[in-house]
Amino acid sequence: MLRTVQATRYVSPLREGGSVPALVEADDLGLYVVKLSGAAQGTKALVAEIVVGELARALATAVPELGMLVPEIVLVELPRDLSVAEPDPEIQEHLAASAGLNVGLDFLPRALPYAPATGPQPDPELAAAIVWLDALCENVDRTPRNPNLLTWHERVWLIDHGAARYRQHAGLDPARARGRFAAIRDHVLLPRAASIAEADARLAPLVTERLVREVVGLVPEPWLDGPAAELHVEDLLARLRAPREFVEEAEDARTA
Repeated sequence: MLRTVQATRYVSPLREGGSVPALVEADDLGLYVVKLSGAAQGTKALVAEIVVGELARALATAVPELGMLVPEIVLVELPRDLSVAEPDPEIQEHLAASAGLNVGLDFLPRALPYAPATGPQPDPELAAAIVWLDALCENVDRTPRNPNLLTWHERVWLIDHGAARYRQHAGLDPARARGRFAAIRDHVLLPRAASIAEADARLAPLVTERLVREVVGLVPEPWLDGPAAELHVEDLLARLRAPREFVEEAEDARTA
């Protein structure tokens, strides 16, 4: 179960990406990057944030030697009057529309955006694991232009999975879940990755039906009612059935 915190102070907007997340302080004295339910992407982006982020965390727990890192994900209650500290009318509107439950990621102070040519780099096995996860979850937003990776304390951290599971915006259909994922060819870590097929052999058995149900079950019910939750479970399980064409696509791209 995800922790729930109460936002107590609005700090600033983070003007990166289309969602303009808010940096807020909460009643546990922590700082969180809050993805807003009232932003353009709506709660479906928050569903993806939880499902993919917590799936990554489960894999990190199961295979600690990989070193896969994700900031803690919490649920954040935003009071309606929190927006009064923001002078920008558009952002104030997003904050007001997001009163209630939102998703927050633990803020990593002084973290830097991942740079492929400089700074800390993931080892090939970790890079392959991240590519595999993003191919499974159809994450279109881990490119050189927008890596959605941070470097903090000399290690690489995975952030911002709101663009993953993008088919949910048009309606998930497990019968159409199988197939290759051409966008993986643009993945920022593909040039560094070891064998994706070997990563698949290591990680796919860990993503059991029980784990998928547990991860989807972390999503608040107002965002994902029973039938929709079951659809997410069935869709992910369908993508995991062998032969996994998304693995072939990623391996073909890596060795091209």
